[in-house]
Amino acid sequence: MESSLPVIAGMISTLLFMVAAMPMLLKAFRTQDMSSYSLGHIVLTNAGNLIHAVYVFSMPPGPLWMMHTFWLVSTALMLTWYLRYEWLPKRSRCREAGSPHGATT
Repeated sequence: MESSLPVIAGMISTLLFMVAAMPMLLKAFRTQDMSSYSLGHIVLTNAGNLIHAVYVFSMPPGPLWMMHTFWLVSTALMLTWYLRYEWLPKRSRCREAGSPHGATT
């Protein structure tokens, strides 16, 4: 990989994006509180990342690969954690209350 200005800029921006996302990931992991996140947003982000991966990984390896791999992993983690800590517990509470559709009395 050559050390041209665009590659250096790509490496720096990749590092900044990764560092910026870490507090969100660490907080979600530590607290297991996903109530402030939207399942729809997380699902669409994962779908967009998977589709975008077709484009990104058709390019020569470089900083973009590293950044996109980070986004694939981090959004997949957020989806996994959301389902585990937010969605599944709500479904269990609804079943225990005898409500198949989430309505509580």
